[in-house]
Amino acid sequence: MSLRKRLSFVAAIAVGVAVVLAACVSYFVVRGQLFGQVDGALKAQEAAIQDHQLRIGQPLPGIPASAGGPSPYTQVVLSDGSVPVGNIRLPVSSRVMSAANGNGGQFLSTSRVGRSDLRILTFPARVGINLRVENAAIQLARPLNGTDHILAHLRLILLLLIIGGIALAAALGRLAARRVLAPLAEVAQTAEQIGETDDLSHRLRIHADDEVGQLATRFNHMLERLEGSRAALDESVRAQRQLVADASHELRTPVTSLRTNIEVLLAGAELDEEDRRRLLTDVVEQSEELSGLVGDLIELARGDLPIESAEDLRLDRIVEDSVARAHRNSPAVRFETELTPVTVEGVPERLSRAINNLLDNAARHSPPGETVEVTVESGGIRVRDHGPGIAEEDLPYVFDRFFRGASSRGKQGSGLGLAIVRQVAQQHHGSVSAENAPDGGALFWLRLPTAALDEPPSRPHDEPATVGDGRGGGGESDSGGQDDRGDPRLQDSANVRITPGAR
Repeated sequence: MSLRKRLSFVAAIAVGVAVVLAACVSYFVVRGQLFGQVDGALKAQEAAIQDHQLRIGQPLPGIPASAGGPSPYTQVVLSDGSVPVGNIRLPVSSRVMSAANGNGGQFLSTSRVGRSDLRILTFPARVGINLRVENAAIQLARPLNGTDHILAHLRLILLLLIIGGIALAAALGRLAARRVLAPLAEVAQTAEQIGETDDLSHRLRIHADDEVGQLATRFNHMLERLEGSRAALDESVRAQRQLVADASHELRTPVTSLRTNIEVLLAGAELDEEDRRRLLTDVVEQSEELSGLVGDLIELARGDLPIESAEDLRLDRIVEDSVARAHRNSPAVRFETELTPVTVEGVPERLSRAINNLLDNAARHSPPGETVEVTVESGGIRVRDHGPGIAEEDLPYVFDRFFRGASSRGKQGSGLGLAIVRQVAQQHHGSVSAENAPDGGALFWLRLPTAALDEPPSRPHDEPATVGDGRGGGGESDSGGQDDRGDPRLQDSANVRITPGAR
């Protein structure tokens, strides 16, 4: 049975019960009033009889017509059971005999005599017979034909009212159920359309601010969240496919070159020692480049995982360690620091990786002897170099994966370092930006939600310029990541696999 039919059935039953109860109450109220009128007339005549001395052979006192008139049927029952007076034979029960013997009081009863129902009032009295006075019971009876006729008509009317009320309740209940359940039917229809078309743009109309309207509102909110989740999932899948495609393209070149050099080495009989050494050097460099690219890809794939082990960290100390590392890797570049003690909540390995990438990028694009300025303050980290700066057309894309500016093409680097910086910033509820400094060079911001500490800043690093690091230069957008490939915290790739499910 459908919900609409069940609601109609329940409404009909509820209204039917209510109508039946109302009809029963009305019937018994009317019946009581009709019987009360008859009983009142009988008791009025009883009072008139009790006020007189009765003698057998004399008529019983009556009451005026305005009070109902005298009872049409009377009977006197003596204590021995004889009936000396009576115009109808009324039933004489043991209770009547008790009243006739003076042992009982008055009472009302209803009896069927012949074809009529009679309302009988029986009460004890003293009557004179010849020269003596004896106990007796006097019975006054009035027919109930008119009352029965009225009650019969009333029963018919109430029965028709009950049937009509139930039918009307069923019809109105069905109509009301159709209107009330119309929004639910719309919900079902919308859900069916979504299931068939997989289109989450459908929305329900809010008809009223009631329970059904609240249901429709929540359903619309659910659809909005699902649509947003679907869009985010589609974007994630698209980004994963793009990452796999870009990674395949970037890996093809070093793998091909490495394979070519190895094949040439296999034909070693035709190579002199100098050529062999040069090829081995190329193989080592290509292997390092391939390892760095794979490490960056693993970091990007791992970076999409949620942060579950965040802790309070001293950002200035992490930067201080990263600056020391950058100076070891790039001794030809000077690093000047201004480190304000601040704390940040995050993962130390990921933050170190992002900071190292920023410093490596700045060192790579700084001429020998130039200075890289590193500042830690309440808003995060600022890294400024004094290199050639960033081409204006490249500024919007420097943090994109595999993007390399025109000045970086053909040089070492994977184009993933700054992408990792942006990813780490987003994981820690921060942001990154890049711009050209007014007096030359590039300025990178890594903004993080920090908290200040009342502690003097660390001693600035002001290292003298020496020789270059031998890794070559590049454009500002070529962000190749850190050199500490052997660090197990950064290069643990045994349990990481790049699949379309992880970017």
